[in-house]
Amino acid sequence: MPQPLWSRRSFVTAAGTAGALAALAPAAPAPPDPYELLRNRWLEISLGSGYDPAAEPYASRIAETTRLAAVHRAALAPGPGSLWPDLPLLPPAPPAHITRSFARLWVMAQAYTYGTGDGSGLLADTVHGLGHVTALAYHPGNEPRGNWWEWRIGSPRLLMDLVAVLHDHLSADAIATACAAVDHFVPDSLLTDYSGISTGANRVDLCRSTALRGILGRAPQRIALARTALSPVFPYVTEGDGLYADGSYVQHTRVPYTGTYGQVLLDGLARLFALLDGSPWEITDPARRNVLDSVDRAFSPLIHNGLIMDSVNGRAVSRGLGRDDDRRILRGDHYHGHAVIAAIALLARGAPPADRDRWYARIKGWAARDTTGSLLISPRHGTADLARLAAAAAAPVPTAPRATGHTLFAAMDRAVHRRPGWTVNIAMASDRTAYYECGNGEHPRGWHTGAGMVLWWPEHSLGDQYTDWFWPTADPYRMPGTTVSTRRLADFAGGEWGEPRPAARWAGGVTDGTYAAVGQDLRGLGSTLRARKSWFCADDAVVCLGAGISCTDGVPVETVVDHRNLGASGRARYRYGARWAHLEGHGGWVLPGGTRRLHSRHEDRAGAWADINTGGSAERVTRRYRTLWLDHGTDPVDASYLYLLMPAASPARTAARAADPHWLTVLANDARCQAVALASLGLTAANFFATGTVGPLTASAPLSVLIREQGREAALWLADPERSRSPVEIVWRRPVRAVESRDPAIEVLATGAAVRLRLHPGTAGTSRGCRMALG
Repeated sequence: MPQPLWSRRSFVTAAGTAGALAALAPAAPAPPDPYELLRNRWLEISLGSGYDPAAEPYASRIAETTRLAAVHRAALAPGPGSLWPDLPLLPPAPPAHITRSFARLWVMAQAYTYGTGDGSGLLADTVHGLGHVTALAYHPGNEPRGNWWEWRIGSPRLLMDLVAVLHDHLSADAIATACAAVDHFVPDSLLTDYSGISTGANRVDLCRSTALRGILGRAPQRIALARTALSPVFPYVTEGDGLYADGSYVQHTRVPYTGTYGQVLLDGLARLFALLDGSPWEITDPARRNVLDSVDRAFSPLIHNGLIMDSVNGRAVSRGLGRDDDRRILRGDHYHGHAVIAAIALLARGAPPADRDRWYARIKGWAARDTTGSLLISPRHGTADLARLAAAAAAPVPTAPRATGHTLFAAMDRAVHRRPGWTVNIAMASDRTAYYECGNGEHPRGWHTGAGMVLWWPEHSLGDQYTDWFWPTADPYRMPGTTVSTRRLADFAGGEWGEPRPAARWAGGVTDGTYAAVGQDLRGLGSTLRARKSWFCADDAVVCLGAGISCTDGVPVETVVDHRNLGASGRARYRYGARWAHLEGHGGWVLPGGTRRLHSRHEDRAGAWADINTGGSAERVTRRYRTLWLDHGTDPVDASYLYLLMPAASPARTAARAADPHWLTVLANDARCQAVALASLGLTAANFFATGTVGPLTASAPLSVLIREQGREAALWLADPERSRSPVEIVWRRPVRAVESRDPAIEVLATGAAVRLRLHPGTAGTSRGCRMALG
């Protein structure tokens, strides 16, 4: 059972009362050892405290750890080239075998701390195994080969955790050997230059191992280096890896990665904040506030009922059952979401009370609505995370309701639209944002996930839409919402590590925080396809427009209206009319005007994680899909489309919308501009891909515009998705008496019979607004 360990108060009390004790007692007690205080605190962070190990879910988690430890221990066979026969450690074996060997030893070490099984024998085997791996493969006499991550991050992180737990049972030489290995594979040079592999989440991981090495090796300069080296992570960035002011998180230069690398960053920083709090090496950089703000701005908008949206999970969507089947866990959007939420719970521990209570309220809401992954008992969590999440769920704060509104992540070309009863996520690509990421044999067929992929969830069902074996069984040429050439592509087409990206700048849009105009200048990957796509995110629907669809690949071009995973049984009833279609339990689609035929297919699709990940499970399953698409024909020229996505709508509501000629007015749908008016909302929205005039609007250059009229007032919002370096002007031909308030980036040029505004450059694609009194 975990023992009570040191807290922040231990540091403060020990330091603050030393003088008083000296005056009251003939001999003052020896001051506490700061290194032991920090080591014990790390154990509390890693293993948890304050829970009953005989109660659930802790008992089951400890029993599972004990079982796995017994499996690993029984398979031990130390030899000249390995610790386990299936994990050879010497060349040509991959360095991942070293990391996996440390990981198995970590399971054994945890089982020992829980006091389960043969304690003395388990301890002896774990200590001996640690010495065997470090002597054989992970020592300063060895040089990195293969995947750098294993040497610099994966192995040292686990090695330091092992030394922290086994510290009192290791010789001084064994501790020194482990510290020397970290010094060798994580040299100072990696922490003094903020570039290359040492940025964002990677930098946090490097600092984590360095700080622990300093604590365990009693090297204060190493702890200080780790603290100092974190500072470049905190400020907002304007390009490359890191957190952006608009909430975007990017890793590998151009890959949206909030859900996996972002989780590593948040979790690592939460651990280091907690570890060093109140110590001589406390992290006091004022820019750390950006990390706290990221919970609200970067992470929470992308969490839906416990999952984090796959458009920000990068190549991790292909991992599925993973590489080690000793513990069978389906790694999907809920798995990654649970990890992010656990990091928020840890960060909350040392956050200001207002932040902590707000985050606890959100955690309670996510837990209550997570009917797929069961956040509070998730197999993703160890005992420490389970205990922290239980504390959050028991906090005396009201459960936060599900959020509504629109969040546009301009810096990573992602959008999230939330309305009562449903959530939509849009993924785009540009010359700033990769089509997709592949690498290390992972995610070789994610080609079209940046071609306008639309993921969506009704509120009270289908939490497993993309969790339930979606990625290995879905048709990679028919990602929902995309417009694609059906030309066949090779695995890993375009290059690895976020290399494939289009030569197009226009991606993004504008939002007032409730509604939005989102758009993309689409260029096909490995294709001649060109198209302009827009999504006008309204109250109970998303208006989806496409125009300028042209291609000379010699194959059909399609717009995939949807590709719904119906699970293993696939019994959802499909209904349709002349201008609409509906899928039971999901929602509806409307084709105003009925000018195009909506094709539909109901099919079983089989797949295995090994199909999309060289380290994945070969187990094959079948899932049933309902696919809806529009066929633009072979080599279309200037084709277009229009449809409405109505998540969670009933058949009657869908059919009624199809029969209503007044709800929507399409002002333009061509390669230069896409624009709509929704009279019932007082909403006018336009995406100008070029200079032009449409309805009452004229733009001097590419621009996104959103106008909301309410009575005698109007709010007008502008954004420059191309990040132009020149001012952009907009004219709205509507009588305006005065502009009552405005963002500093907007200049008022004229009012009266029409209003003329100028948006100044340097706004990074973010939305800027003004409020006007109408004439």
